[in-house]
Amino acid sequence: MASSQGSARPGPALMIFAAMVALVYLLIFFTGSKSATPKLGIDLQGGTRVTLTARTPDGSKPSQDSLKQAQEIIEDRVNGLGVAGSEVLIDGDNLVITVPGKDSSQARTLGQTARLYIRPVLPTPSASPDLSSIPGLTPPAAQNRPFPAQDPPTPTPAPPNTETPAPNQQPTPTPQPNPNLSPAEKARQEIEAAIALRQSSDPAIQAKAMAELDCNKPDPLAGNDKPELPLVTCGEGGEKLLLDKTLIDGQEINDAQFAFDTNSSQNVVNITFKSGGSETWAKFTRENIGKRAAFTLDTRVVSAPTIRGATPAGSTTQVTGNFTATAAKALANTLKYGSLPLSFSQSEAETVSATLGLASLRSGLLAGAIGLIVVLLYCLIYYRMLGILTALSLVLSGVMVYGILVLLGRYINFTLDLAGIAGLIIGIGMTADSFVVFFERIKDEMREGRSFRSAVPRGWVRARRTILSGNAVSLISSVVLYILAVGQVKGFAFTLGLTTLLDIAVVFLVTWPLVSLASRSAFWSKPSVNGLGAVQQVAKERRAVAGATAKGI
Repeated sequence: MASSQGSARPGPALMIFAAMVALVYLLIFFTGSKSATPKLGIDLQGGTRVTLTARTPDGSKPSQDSLKQAQEIIEDRVNGLGVAGSEVLIDGDNLVITVPGKDSSQARTLGQTARLYIRPVLPTPSASPDLSSIPGLTPPAAQNRPFPAQDPPTPTPAPPNTETPAPNQQPTPTPQPNPNLSPAEKARQEIEAAIALRQSSDPAIQAKAMAELDCNKPDPLAGNDKPELPLVTCGEGGEKLLLDKTLIDGQEINDAQFAFDTNSSQNVVNITFKSGGSETWAKFTRENIGKRAAFTLDTRVVSAPTIRGATPAGSTTQVTGNFTATAAKALANTLKYGSLPLSFSQSEAETVSATLGLASLRSGLLAGAIGLIVVLLYCLIYYRMLGILTALSLVLSGVMVYGILVLLGRYINFTLDLAGIAGLIIGIGMTADSFVVFFERIKDEMREGRSFRSAVPRGWVRARRTILSGNAVSLISSVVLYILAVGQVKGFAFTLGLTTLLDIAVVFLVTWPLVSLASRSAFWSKPSVNGLGAVQQVAKERRAVAGATAKGI
């Protein structure tokens, strides 16, 4: 048994670890942004905060159930985008979204109401049929004969549009917001005014709405348009469109995935409808080839393609537009997790300072450095040569952890916060514990009278079971904590689980091979170098006692 265990070759294990480190840092420096800096959380680098104020069509106070549902949907969007370190909190009647970094677009995207409707595109209306409906214009005086002079028409034909008001009808004034009202009442009046102007069935009012609509201003109708009415809204490039009532509601979406269409060389979002929406869309595309259909998100048209052919029921529908990869991913993620139960007005982005977090970070790193130095000094004094191997293993573990954190920040937007750093420190401490278990097993074998060289493989066989059992318990705890926890505690659980896995890799691929190589060296096997002289002396005394006992018998 001793020979077979002692014949294990440590070289391949060290080469595997070296290849892993090389691969990690090649990915860091030759892919993506090529930056070797991990993403930091809100408490370490600061962030951007956007406050969402609920806007109800009737100006009433939003219910707490609606706010909690909106909070859960936004948190699902956060998880879908991998925006680690973000916070979504309920503050009275508001939702407060905080994301790491200075880019406020991410927080605003997460706070979209995301009410998707598919509406047919109607021809552009003309104002000429009824000028009296437009405030500020005086219609011609009523006459007892047709205008201009001509023979009276036959009474049989019906008027072409029964909904057009008579020329002498007084127009209904468009509601105007009162600046002295409360924010809720002001929002209600703005929504009512927008609905009266932009969702009218009167062609003249529709023409007026298209003339007055400013696509560069915030839309008060965002998330509040009525799907059963037509809509005047903005499309791509500032195009103004008149849309018919809603054909398909976004609630009929079963799944949404972003992709890159190689045929058109653009980013797209592929949508799959539920059975009811799929049948409706198939019928509409079959009957309206050559016409346009608009996909509206919070009243704004994100895509208004021309129908080129019928879409079979159950197939995927592609939403195109001038999307970047990030925008397409965000849109797909937003549609996948559904619309918010409330519409919100967004405040200006605020910068969140990281001063307190940086001060805590300095204190934590100083405390961690002092603790690490004390541990290394203890190992050097108590284990001597083995203490040097402990230090080397911890350094290599730290190098690997740092590289993985950089890649996680780049590819899944993982952000490192104070809780995550605490998990790292605890995990590295557990790695040191694994070394101690291994070294004590070696000493136990030497107390039985074995040499340093023969004690190492036997001690490793006994130690690795204990190391695996301890790390398994730690890993299970990390997984359970990550599933059940919220907020920054998830970051703690994630980094603790990560360092636990790396502990196993470092002990198996670095510490054990290094100790094995040291045991084969005449220099490192000297008791004065490896610090195991006292253990060997105990073994000699036990052999002497055993020999004396045997002679006495």
